[in-house]
Amino acid sequence: MAPLRGAKRRKRHPEKALPAGVTAPIPPPGATDWWDAFSRRLAAGHYSKDSQNFESVFKMSRKTFDYICSLISRDFSRKTQGFRNFRFGDKSILGLEDQVAVALLRLTTGEPLLSIGNRFGMNHSAISNITWKFIESLEDHAIIHLKWPDPEEMATIKAKFEKLQGLPNCCGAIDTTHILMCSSAQPNSNVWLDGENRNSMVLQAIVDADMRFRDVVSGWPGSLDDSCILRTSGFYKVCEKGTRLEGQMDLPGEAAGSVVREYIIGDTSYPLLPWLMTPYQERDLSPAKAEFNRRHKASRMVVHGAMARLKERWQVLKGELWRPDKHRLPRIIYACCLLTNIMIDLKDSEKDRTVAGHNHDVGYTQQFSDVADDGAVTQRDMICNYVSKLGSKLPL
Repeated sequence: MAPLRGAKRRKRHPEKALPAGVTAPIPPPGATDWWDAFSRRLAAGHYSKDSQNFESVFKMSRKTFDYICSLISRDFSRKTQGFRNFRFGDKSILGLEDQVAVALLRLTTGEPLLSIGNRFGMNHSAISNITWKFIESLEDHAIIHLKWPDPEEMATIKAKFEKLQGLPNCCGAIDTTHILMCSSAQPNSNVWLDGENRNSMVLQAIVDADMRFRDVVSGWPGSLDDSCILRTSGFYKVCEKGTRLEGQMDLPGEAAGSVVREYIIGDTSYPLLPWLMTPYQERDLSPAKAEFNRRHKASRMVVHGAMARLKERWQVLKGELWRPDKHRLPRIIYACCLLTNIMIDLKDSEKDRTVAGHNHDVGYTQQFSDVADDGAVTQRDMICNYVSKLGSKLPL
């Protein structure tokens, strides 16, 4: 994963791979459940049926919540040593689960710090401190959930993409989305003004066939186009060096003898490169090229859906962020991507309940790039011919 632009480098702690069927420790019989007390605080003055339902409040299962707590528990305990404890309005000290819950409320609801603080009788600065401590801990301990696939994982991903729409040796889909923000209080705010006359920060993401984020980079202003952001990313650099997406595949059947290298897919805003396949743009496409474009577009829906669900689930990214810190915002975005992947990795049933379409950038016009590598043109034609000969064997 490429580093976040503007993010301060932090010491990483090695983590073990996610154990199969991981769950947080079960409280001993007779112990008071943390959620009973927290839900009463949450409902005080704001009662609703949803405030009594854990999944409705946090948009994740209790199993996932407990796992997140266990993942960062040592870090929270270490960081609170020597510092004053956070307290609710009734002077009760916030436990680990309380602090994680408060931070998640900020991310899932997008409510202002002051509003969340008023719910619990706390100063808005305390809510901010808790949220940032949570984000920093995720950056340290949840990194195992957002990484480029190893060869075994990649083989599974490529098989899923081929089963999806027949594209061979496809490793992922790339796209960008705009995170709107008010930049009027910042110097040089025009830098953040995008093509639609909105202040925004751009997130570039590559996802797999399960809508899992595999590489993200954010921090670039909305005034930059997709092609420029790609070329400044670490992902572009490693691909151009040949240290990523370098694997090759011999096409089977009638296409025997044709060799296709690994690649990702993107829309017309990206250049056509040996490792990045984009649609045909000429008019009056042949039936084979039209079919390739259709399959290509259908496969790209995974990244459109992932972006849309990211914004819908984590409301802090939806709408306009007021007076955002341009150095902190990329870390908020990254934390939301990590949390999304955790839900996917734990097979959280709540991950599919977020209702969202595939248009994650409403009001933005399609960009176009006319850059095309000669070798990439040849490879795209080979894939096009391969797909067209499969015909009715592919899903519609």
